[in-house]
Amino acid sequence: MKIETNLFFSGIYVFLPIGAIYAFFSGGEAVGTTGLFLTGGLAAMVGGYLWLTARRIDARPEDDPQAHIDEAAGEQGFFSPWSWWPLPVAFSAFIFFFGLAVAWWVTYIGAAMAVISLVGLLYEHYRGRFAH
Repeated sequence: MKIETNLFFSGIYVFLPIGAIYAFFSGGEAVGTTGLFLTGGLAAMVGGYLWLTARRIDARPEDDPQAHIDEAAGEQGFFSPWSWWPLPVAFSAFIFFFGLAVAWWVTYIGAAMAVISLVGLLYEHYRGRFAH
């Protein structure tokens, strides 16, 4: 986790000074200045989470410069083999954000679709062919 932690913590050293420079040269323009400072804060939050997580787990092969490729072999997690549920989730997110841009009543339809599709995605392995 060392590489990821350093990557996100370096965002602090990039976005905060750029935010200060932008605030100085733009005369204190609110939206861009706030966005840059919040981006630096987001990088700090993710970097802090990764740093805390790295303290709790054992070192990974990616953190060892002398490690071999075969040391990272093995199971990497569980992934749905042939899931169609990400499609309805993405479509309902599209409808939701389309409703934010066009009409508020469409947002409610997208939110209802999102709830249904997220329940389907989360519980697909409790029934049918891949039931546990």
